[in-house]
Amino acid sequence: MTTSQLTKDQGPRPGAARREGRPGIALTVIAACQLMVVLDATIVNIALPHIQDALKFSTTDLTWVVSAYTLTFGGLLLLGGRAGDILGRRRVFMTGILVFTLASLLGGFAQEPWQLLAARALQGVGGAIASPTSLALITTTFPEGPERNRAFGVFAAVSAGGGAIGLLTGGMLTEWLDWRWVLFVNVPIGILIAFLAPLYISESERHPGRFDIAGALTSTLGMASLVYGFIRAAEEGWRDSITLGSFVAAVVLLLAFALVESRAKEPITPLRMFADRNRSGSYVIMLSLAAAMFGMFFFIVLFVQNVLGYTPIEAGLAFLPVTVAIVAGAGISQRLLPVLGPKPFMVTGSALVAVGLSWQTFVSPDSTYVSGVLGPMLLFGFGMGLNFVTLTLTAVSGVAPHEAGAASGLLNATQQVGGSLGLSILTTVFGTASRDEGKEQMADFMANGSPAQKAEFAKTGELPAPWGHEVLSQGISTAFIPAVAMALLALVTAVVVIRVRKSDLDALSGTASAAGPAGG
Repeated sequence: MTTSQLTKDQGPRPGAARREGRPGIALTVIAACQLMVVLDATIVNIALPHIQDALKFSTTDLTWVVSAYTLTFGGLLLLGGRAGDILGRRRVFMTGILVFTLASLLGGFAQEPWQLLAARALQGVGGAIASPTSLALITTTFPEGPERNRAFGVFAAVSAGGGAIGLLTGGMLTEWLDWRWVLFVNVPIGILIAFLAPLYISESERHPGRFDIAGALTSTLGMASLVYGFIRAAEEGWRDSITLGSFVAAVVLLLAFALVESRAKEPITPLRMFADRNRSGSYVIMLSLAAAMFGMFFFIVLFVQNVLGYTPIEAGLAFLPVTVAIVAGAGISQRLLPVLGPKPFMVTGSALVAVGLSWQTFVSPDSTYVSGVLGPMLLFGFGMGLNFVTLTLTAVSGVAPHEAGAASGLLNATQQVGGSLGLSILTTVFGTASRDEGKEQMADFMANGSPAQKAEFAKTGELPAPWGHEVLSQGISTAFIPAVAMALLALVTAVVVIRVRKSDLDALSGTASAAGPAGG
């Protein structure tokens, strides 16, 4: 019996939806929330060059537009799921939506870089509250069996397609209206979801429990300090006192996090989740691949718009093939998993990602879309697709059904935090390489630039093409070198650590169904 059912003689229970019996509308509301949260991870990417021009971000500081969102989203994701269990999932779901909507409105009106970054961080908080509860609401709204499986299928499809929709929508809004509309677009959608939720979704039963706020704060602040240290090093160098202080703070906070989790009665990250080698290996692989993936998207967006001269819409269309490749890889792995087992897909997928990223280390101002972007992205996307399903299944293998959500949620959090960390590392390398290349190109520009170009440089402080393109391309190609190292770490982990057997697949599938799809 689902929470939406009524007892015949007692009438509606407290917290019941005002218009029950319409599961299609309830699923639409839940899926719309997940779409908005997932979409926001990519919709802003296409607008990054325009945000940079409007608010005067440096290229290294621009990475915070992405990381401010993913750090708070990933760091607080498990706490958001726990809040839904303790306080009621519909209540927490609506709170998350309203926080996300308010943050989007504030971000759209930002006039200074810090205002946008604060809004993006608040968006991440709202997403971390809303996303896990939206998945959990499916289990309380739909009865177990085909109906719930179909609902999970819709949720997974929205999670997978949200990235592509975000790229296209971001391109259209930026080109036809203004970059601010990639944030404003969330406002009417969020208000509508918050209005419809109490009408069609019933409140879940509350479960007693405790909030591990200390664990959530120390982990999130520790990772933020680590990311800030890398980005600061890209601008000020490794000997800068603030850079060193950030790394010291990161070490202290992350050690405090481990201590808190080892002593907490209800930890946000149960350390026993890392006892199984296959599960720990899947977390390392996801962290490594996500670290490379976030950097790849960030820098290629800059390349296609600033070097190839693509419009925002053209840039959005340029990234569609990677989404198709991811879906194709995921479909093949899902069909052949019972025959081959998970390990071959992790090894092959990680190897393809490494090859695709290696290809991108050769990007230059002379590269075309086909030679410098499309080919590497197809290899990269197909490799990521082979990994997504198998990593999710491996992450939830061997855990009790009531802990499957925590195991898959930790994989999702690892993806977000790993992406932020990887992007900061790549940015550090980018900053050093582009700064060194900039000195060479500046000398050539001063010797060979026209008077008109020098006058423009005096106004903007930016090297014009082709000198500026050389600087950006050199920084990007060099930044992909550590991305290759991250993919190789995933490959080595898949070869050496993972030992999932085909005989484990039945248990894996059953546990994965209980956990639901790990969106994101």
